[in-house]
Order: sequence, then structure tokens, then C-alpha cells
Amino acid sequence: MFMKVTKAVSLCFVLAFACLFLLIPLSGEAKPRKGQTEPKTTKAPADPNVLTVEAKAAVLAEVSTATRLFEQNPRLSIEPASFTKVLTLFLVFDALQRGQIQLHDEVFISEAAWRTGGSKMFVGVGTRVPLEELIKGIAVLSGNDACIAVAEHISGSVGAFVAEMNRKAQELGMTQSVFLNPHGLPAEGQITTAGDMATLAIAYLKRFPQALQYHSMQEYTYNGITQYNRNHLLHKDSTVDGLKTGFVDAAGYHLTATANRDGMRLVAVVMGTPRPAVREREAAKMLAFGYRRYTNVSPFKADEPVTRTKVKYGAVNELPAYAVEPAQALVLQSAKNSVKWNVEIPPEVVAPITANQVIGKITFSIGDTPSRSIDLVSRDPVAEAGWLKKIWQGLTQIRTWNWMYIGVGAAALALMGTVVLLVLRLPNRTKTFKKQRMKRY
Repeated sequence: MFMKVTKAVSLCFVLAFACLFLLIPLSGEAKPRKGQTEPKTTKAPADPNVLTVEAKAAVLAEVSTATRLFEQNPRLSIEPASFTKVLTLFLVFDALQRGQIQLHDEVFISEAAWRTGGSKMFVGVGTRVPLEELIKGIAVLSGNDACIAVAEHISGSVGAFVAEMNRKAQELGMTQSVFLNPHGLPAEGQITTAGDMATLAIAYLKRFPQALQYHSMQEYTYNGITQYNRNHLLHKDSTVDGLKTGFVDAAGYHLTATANRDGMRLVAVVMGTPRPAVREREAAKMLAFGYRRYTNVSPFKADEPVTRTKVKYGAVNELPAYAVEPAQALVLQSAKNSVKWNVEIPPEVVAPITANQVIGKITFSIGDTPSRSIDLVSRDPVAEAGWLKKIWQGLTQIRTWNWMYIGVGAAALALMGTVVLLVLRLPNRTKTFKKQRMKRY
């Protein structure tokens, strides 16, 4: 009897152990059943408010306000490479604006220009090329030969042109840059920074927006040779319309990209990436960051006056006041509903008024904190009115009359009138008096 009980208990233990063994998985991972999807592990999403750029240096800025939205090593000295050509084109458009040169100028191609190495437009030695074609060759093809040609055309020599480049750079505030040639080929001592390049790009885009018609070209054919713009963001993003690429072995790959979305223009400077694809990816990432985080609040339409004021003693009675820069405030998307603005302008200004004379200002605030102020100016001059109009304006612009002054004025006028009448009647009375005396005698 005891043996039977023992066998029964042993059998129970064996069955229990077998059940436990079946419940324990053979490996440490649970395998999905047939038809189930194996769970995937994912990284935590990146913080959209944090930006890191795979480059030696980078700057993101909004153009109209020149506000820097992101910086990474902005003062790191680095070779500019073909970024130099933006400054060269700045001087070209500046000379065009001043009337020193014309787009249809036939520019002579010297042997020095023709022999220049690196990226080329392939201009022929001893030929003459229209200046506008050379601009395309620089902006689209990054032609080093075209850079030498325009430098010689504008300044007479490359040396004189480079001196003007450095003078202009200092004028723009590019204090950490030194340029030794107009094309950016390696030269010992030729340096810049991402911060200086952002400063240059902003000034260039604000002063010469027409230059983008050339920088946005995806290809250009000259002398039967078709070459393509190295800024591949142009055909990847329709809002991108510039600006310039660059590369030298010592520095890596550069890209200054600019885009305009919903009236806000950003510029992204990326310097020193290991590959062309990286500079494009990082520039696109920077632009996306800027447009996601920021917006421009523009309460006034472009090219319309912000307000008007009256003109005293002027040939016109009213003067429109225009903002010298776009009248808008750059703010975080989350703060766009807290933007306020205040226009300060006198109720009247006195003629004469010169063109671009400051006559007021507009101040933007975020909440109660002032953000930026913009001068208001007259676009056109206003001459003084003639003396009759001045008298009439003086009378009509008197808003409140003091009755005592009116009485005194009326009495003075009456007295003056009496004196005039007496003076006019005095000769007649004298003649009458003489006649009466002659009759008596």
C-alpha cells in the first residue's frame, strides 16, 4: 500500500515538473507567434528645439532683420573657397548700381583669366564676353576664369580688385576675413568665418536681390558646354533660390543656402563638411529648423506707407512715411500673437523735406518688451511752398482762435485802414483849403 502511494506521489511530481518545464521559454526572448509582427525598438525622438550640425562651423540667420537664429563655431577661421565669389559678385553688382559698368559691356579675356585653374566657365583667351554672361558663369558654374576677367574689367588689375574686396569686407563688418584673390582658390592667409560669410550673404541679398535670378539657375550653357549648378538643393526644394557652394581640400565642403517661404527669407551657412551630400542635408535641416521655430509678423504691406503726416509750408499738404526696412518683427511661432507695434511721428513736418529724411519710427514689442525699431522716412523730397500758400496755410492751420487776439487784430486793422484813408484824403483837403483862402483875398 505504501509503495503505491509513493509511486503516485512521484508521478505527480514528474507531471508537475514537466508542466513547469513547458511553461519556461527555451530562450530569454519571447518569440512572436505566426502572423504577429515582431516589436521594434525605436530611439527617442530628437528635440525639435535643439539643432546640431555635422560641420566645422554653421550659422542660420533671418535676412530682413539680420537676426542669427543658430550658431556653431561662428568665429572659427576657415578657408572661404568659392564663397569668395559672393564678395566678387557683390562688387560687380555694386559697380553696376553706380553706373561704372553695364551688363552689356564686352569684357576682354586676358591670358591670366584664361589660364586660371579649378572650376572654369571655359572663356576663350583674347575674346570678349558680355558681362552678364560672366555673372552667370560665376554664380552658376563657379568659373574662376570669369572672376579674373571681371576683376580686371572693374579695377584694371586683380591686385586693385582684391584691395577693394578687403575694403568692402571691412565696411560690411567682416572683421575676421582676409581675401587674397577673387575666386577662392587656396592661398596662404586667405581666411574667413561662418559668421562673416553670413554677414556677407545678408548684405548681398538685401542690397542686390536681383542677383538671385542668376544664383537660382540650375544649369548654364556657354560656348557649347553645359554645366550644372553644384547647389543641388535648387532642384530638391522649390523655395531654395541660392546661393553658393565651395570646396577646398583643407577646409572641406561649404554651402550657403537661402530660401524664401511665406515672405520670410533665411540663409544657412554650412562650412567644412566631409561630403557634398552632407552639406546639402545639413543646410536643409537648418532651414527646416528656422521655419519651424520662427515667423515674421508683418502688419504692413510691402512698398506701402506705414502712415502719413501733414506738411507745413510745403508744396504738398501730406507726406507718406515709409519704413527703411521691412516693417516686421521676427518672433518664435509661439509668440506671434503677442506682437505689438507703435508708430511715432510728429503731427506735421516743416518743408523743405529731403528724400530719405527720417521723420519718425515704428517700434515692435513682444508683449511689453521692445524688440526692434525701424526708421520711417520720406521717399521723395518736398519743396517749400510759395509765399501766398504759406500765408494761407498759416491761417488754415490755426486750430483755436483766441478772441482777445482777434479783437486786437481787428482793431489794428481798423486803425491801419483809418490811417490809410486819412493819408489818401489829405491832398484833396489841402487843395480845398487853399482854394478857400484865395477866395477870401
